Formats: sequence, C-alpha cells, structure tokens
Amino acid sequence: MTTAEAATAFAALFVVIDPIGLAPIFVALTAGMSPRARRAIAFRACAIGASILILFALAGEAVLNFLGISMPAFRIAGGLLLFLTALEMLFEKRTQRREGQAEVPSTDPSVFPLALPLTAGPGAIATMILLTDGASPIGTVQAIGVMLAVIAVVLLLFMLATPMERLLGPTGINVTTRLLGMLLAALSVQFVLDGLSDLPGW
Repeated sequence: MTTAEAATAFAALFVVIDPIGLAPIFVALTAGMSPRARRAIAFRACAIGASILILFALAGEAVLNFLGISMPAFRIAGGLLLFLTALEMLFEKRTQRREGQAEVPSTDPSVFPLALPLTAGPGAIATMILLTDGASPIGTVQAIGVMLAVIAVVLLLFMLATPMERLLGPTGINVTTRLLGMLLAALSVQFVLDGLSDLPGW
C-alpha cells in the first residue's frame, strides 16, 4: 500500500466511521456518568469495534457467508437495532431507566450501539472487506493499521466527552440528545434502505 493509497483508505474509513459525528453521540449516551466510567466505556467500545473490523479484514465475507448472512441483510439488521437506540434518545427512555434503577449499574453502551453498529457498522465492515479483498498479507496489515489510526481518533474524541458535557450543560445535553436521536433515526432508516436496494429484485 503506497502513501497515497493509505491516505485514501484513511479518508474512506474516516468518512464512514465519522469520529467527529460519534463524539456528541458518545456524550449523549454517557450523560451523567463519571469520567472514569466514560473512559472505561470509550476504551471498551473502541477495542470491540476495532476487533470486529479486524475480524472482517482477515476473514472478509467468509464470516457472513458461513452464517448464511448477506451484506444487505446485515445492513438492514444494523439499521433496525440502531433505530431502537434512536427512539430511546428521542423519548428519554435511557434517562428514565437510569433514574428507576438507582442501585443497578447504568446501561453500558460500549458494545451496543457504540462498538456495533456505530463504530464497526455495515459501512465500515464493507470498507474493510474491500480494502483487504485480494490484498497481500502486508497489504492487509497496512489496511488494519490505517483502520486503527481512525479508531485512535475516535478514542481521542471520546476522551473529550466530559469537557464537552460541561460546555453544553444540562439543557444543551438535553437538546443535543433529541437532535442526535433524530439524526440516528434517519441514519438507521438509511441503513435499511441501502440494504433493501442491494437485495436482488429491488
């Protein structure tokens, strides 16, 4: 992989994963948590997301084919799951659940939806498959390295969640959560539409 190819791969993954767009979502999903809890969730989400992308970089579509799952079906499933999170953000279900479970640990969003499908979503998985399809072992390692660089940017922005929350304040967080809930709903519908459009006969 040349420098130009690495830069192109980084740009493609950066746009698909969208670290800048994930940062405010992370703030909304972890609102009210301690900095320590946020750091743990950030590291866990990035580690799981990177692991999933590495798996698909190494195994490619063989993993989905082995399970009998097509990429369109994967996109649709990811969209439907993401839509549930969007509804929770829009109608304050997460806040109500935390308030009603004072002695129970808060819901951990590190696996879902932060790692999957926001970080390692259908688009990022498809991009990794394309980047490593037919590549040499060295090329595959280079593609994984580029992906890890993007994940590092995601982690860095996640670490800025506490200052961002202080800057926004309770009202700002409330407004941001609703707005991002609407955007997530739209993104989830787009996932479903993309999956449907890729199905044979559509």
